[in-house]
Amino acid sequence: MTKPAVAIKGEEHWTAKDGGVKLFLFEKSAGDPAKTKGTILFVHGSSMAGQPTFDLQVPGRPYSSAMDYFASLGFDCWSVDMEGYGRSTKDRDNNAPISQGADDCYAAAQYIQKLRGKRPFLVYGISSGALRAAMFAERHPELVARLALDAMVWTGEGSPTLAERKKKLPDFIKINRRPMSKAFIHSVFDRDHPDTAERKVIEAFADAVVALDDSVPTGTYVDMCSRLPVVDPEKITVPTLIMRGQHDGIASMADLLKFFEKLPNPDKQFTVMSGISHASFQQKNYMMVYHILASFFSQPEPVYKG
Repeated sequence: MTKPAVAIKGEEHWTAKDGGVKLFLFEKSAGDPAKTKGTILFVHGSSMAGQPTFDLQVPGRPYSSAMDYFASLGFDCWSVDMEGYGRSTKDRDNNAPISQGADDCYAAAQYIQKLRGKRPFLVYGISSGALRAAMFAERHPELVARLALDAMVWTGEGSPTLAERKKKLPDFIKINRRPMSKAFIHSVFDRDHPDTAERKVIEAFADAVVALDDSVPTGTYVDMCSRLPVVDPEKITVPTLIMRGQHDGIASMADLLKFFEKLPNPDKQFTVMSGISHASFQQKNYMMVYHILASFFSQPEPVYKG
């Protein structure tokens, strides 16, 4: 695999939002980040912060870090820890619902544009991060050039994962945070289809997650179990890619196809990823996932829009 001619560098950033909340952002780029081919904002899911999800380092696994891979292609790559996760503020009395995560995306976008220039973002969100990203695009379409929604759910109809999760909804409603452990991370990979991810990758991922969080907010679980749908596809006007793992149990194919049909922008794609369950970037077929996403983010804009 060809290595980039310019070394990839990582840089830590911090920004703030109302209420004195501090948000941690991490950036990776090769060369001048203001002169890259585009700015990617990676949006994490319910149970793990940004760096474990998007910058996971596993010896012997080329480009285990999605941020390294896309930086090597010439993108300026950013992740943000939502409030309640990772290195961002965790001590406020709230459960960090999806709507708040969309606000965090906006705060991150404002900071990045002030620092790197006012160009719209290429946004990728996974699982509840897809809902955060979709809500962000719904509220601020001028800030989003392209939107990729991975492991997305719309109404929740036909979702075996959410059917099981709803059994614990009364417990989630009572508390703002739920425990996080390596055993839980293992369960994410075991629940849908065995053997889609290497054990060494699962272990490295689990280690990275619990190094930052021994508990995570309950808000996204409450939203996904009791308040779906939280986004309206007819109000998402930007070019959109729906990515569904072959074995992912978070949403049925029918649910996602109905969502896809209602997206108004004709520049849209739906892809099914072979051999993938829920955590796409940690799967054995991760390079296929990167290829699909890179192709969408690099796609030329249509000349004719009749």
